[in-house]
Amino acid sequence: MTTTTDVHPGGGAPLGGDQRPRRRTGWLAPLLLRLHFYAGIFVGPFILVAATSGALYALTPQVEKIVYSHELTAPVTATTLTLAEQVRAADAYVGDGQQVVAVRPAPEPGDTTRVMYADARLGESQTRAVLVDPGTAEIRGDLPVYGTSGALPLRHWVSDLHRSLHLGDAGRLYSELAASWLGVVALAGAGLWVVRFRKTRTKRSMLRPDTRASGYAKTRSWHTSTGIWVLGAALFLSVTGITWSQHGGGNFSDLRTAVGWTTPSVSTDLTGSAEGPVDEHAHHGAPAPVPTTGADTSDLNPGAFDTVLRIGQEVNITTGLVEIRPPSGPGTAWVVQEIQRSYPTEVDAVAVDGQTMQVVDRVDFADFGIVAKLSRWGIDLHMGSMFGLANQLVLFVAGSAIAAMVVWGYVMWWQRRPVRDPQRRVGKAPARGVLRRAPWWGTVAAVVVAAAVGVFLPLMGLSLAAFLVVDAVVGWRQARHGRSTA
Repeated sequence: MTTTTDVHPGGGAPLGGDQRPRRRTGWLAPLLLRLHFYAGIFVGPFILVAATSGALYALTPQVEKIVYSHELTAPVTATTLTLAEQVRAADAYVGDGQQVVAVRPAPEPGDTTRVMYADARLGESQTRAVLVDPGTAEIRGDLPVYGTSGALPLRHWVSDLHRSLHLGDAGRLYSELAASWLGVVALAGAGLWVVRFRKTRTKRSMLRPDTRASGYAKTRSWHTSTGIWVLGAALFLSVTGITWSQHGGGNFSDLRTAVGWTTPSVSTDLTGSAEGPVDEHAHHGAPAPVPTTGADTSDLNPGAFDTVLRIGQEVNITTGLVEIRPPSGPGTAWVVQEIQRSYPTEVDAVAVDGQTMQVVDRVDFADFGIVAKLSRWGIDLHMGSMFGLANQLVLFVAGSAIAAMVVWGYVMWWQRRPVRDPQRRVGKAPARGVLRRAPWWGTVAAVVVAAAVGVFLPLMGLSLAAFLVVDAVVGWRQARHGRSTA
C-alpha cells in the first residue's frame, strides 16, 4: 500500500553525500516500514496475481451473458410449459440412466430453465446443465456449471485461476498468502500514511496524485494517494478472502462452530437424525457443494418438480431464482432453495416429504443470526453479486488499483537505487534492529500479535518465520562483510 515515511526502502545517505548523524527516530514507524517493505517485496507477486484475476472475475458475469447468450436466453412465448415437460425434454436429450440432481426454473420471461445432472467426468461441485426453452422445450445448450453461483465455463475458469491458479489444493496456498498478507500490508501502509500526513505540508498530495512531480516522487504520490482510497476495499477483500482459504479458513469455520455462529441449513433427513451446519466458504462461489450423485431417478416423477415448487411458494419461496433438488437418497426430502444473492438477499429454503408432500423443515434468512447474515453478505459482496453491476465495477476498480500499487511499489524500489553505485539495481532495505529501540511493552506486543496470527493463520505464520530467517541471514552476511572490509 503506502510506502511513505522519511526513511524509505530505497534509503541510505542523501544523494548530496551529507554524512551527519540522523536524528533518533521512534520505533513504530520504522517497524511498520520494514513490515510493509518486506511483505510487499516477497508477497507482492501473489497479491498482484490475486488482484488482477479478481478484477477480471468481477467482469465475468456480464461477459458470460454475452458469450452464452444463446444458451441463457430464449424467445418469449405466450405460454410456458410445466417443469415436468421441460424435465422430460432434457431427459430425452441426455438419454436413459442420467440422474437429475437439480432444476432451476427460468427466473424471468426470456430466460432458459436449467435441468442439472450428475456427471462423474466433471470436477467437484460441478454438474451438467441442459438448458431448455421453457416455451417450446427446445434444448438451447449443454454446459457444465459450477456450484450455487451457477457459473458457466468461462466464469468458472477465471474463478479457478483466482482461487488456485488451476493447480488444485496446492495452488490455493498462493491465494491464502495473498489474502493473509494483503491486510497486513494495507494496515502497515495506512500507519505510514498517517505518520507522513502529520508531517508533510503538502497534505493534498497525500489524497490525490501530484501530477507536477516526476520520477520517484510522482510514483510515490500515486502509490500513496491510491492506497488510502482503496484501504477499506483491501481490508474487506483480505478478511473475506481468508475465510475461503484452506488453513486460515478452516480455523475461521471451527471458531464459528465453537461459538454457535454457524449458518442454519434446512434438514432433508426423514429418519430423525440431525444434519450438520453449512460451511458457506467451502468453495469460491459455491456456499455448499452441489451433489454430483443422487438418488436413483430412473422412476422419478417429473411432475413432482411442479408440485414441490408450488408447496414451497406457499411457505416461504418468493423469488424466481430458485433451485429444486430431488431426494439425494432414501429417507431424504425434496428441497426448494432460493438462490437470489443480490440485495435484498433471498436464501429461504423448505424441505418437502416426497411421499406425503408435507413440509418437514424450513429455513428463513430473516431468522439467521447476525454473524450468519454478515457472512452471507460478505460472500456476496466479494463475489460481486450483491449489488449487481455496481458491485462488480467497484471490485474491478479496487482489484486494478491494488495491482497497480504492487507495480508502483516495485518501481519505487528501483527508483531509489543509489545512482553512484551501478552495482546496486534496487534501493536498500529499511534499517534493521528497529525493535531494539522499542519499549519492552512494544516488543512484547509485537511478539504476541505475531504468535497469535501464526496460530490462527498458519501459512502466514510460516511465511513470517521465513522472512525473519532471510532477514537474519542477510544481516549476518552484511555484518561479516563489514568485518572483512574493516
